[in-house]
Amino acid sequence: MKAEIEKLVIAKGFYNKPEDIPKKLLFAFIELGEASDAWKKGLPQEKIAEELIDVVFYILDTGRLACPDMDMDKVFAKKLAKNLGRPYQYGEGHRNPAPEENKKQ
Repeated sequence: MKAEIEKLVIAKGFYNKPEDIPKKLLFAFIELGEASDAWKKGLPQEKIAEELIDVVFYILDTGRLACPDMDMDKVFAKKLAKNLGRPYQYGEGHRNPAPEENKKQ
């Protein structure tokens, strides 16, 4: 995915230097706001999804510049496994007690 994003960035003349990382993160945040706004307005799912994909594009491009030597698929799999191993609603457990079937003994 990083290679596909790099092709897009180069073809369209978008910011393409490590010093542009803060801009890319800001743009991702802006796109996230647009997705939220589209959802609140009841716009079609296609529009909401498009805005969410814009967020993903900016994040992937930031990863391409900030972590060029990392295999993001491996990092994703490792982080997913780590989060799956955490307790029910970790960090939010104060809100609702875990259902009995999810409590550790």
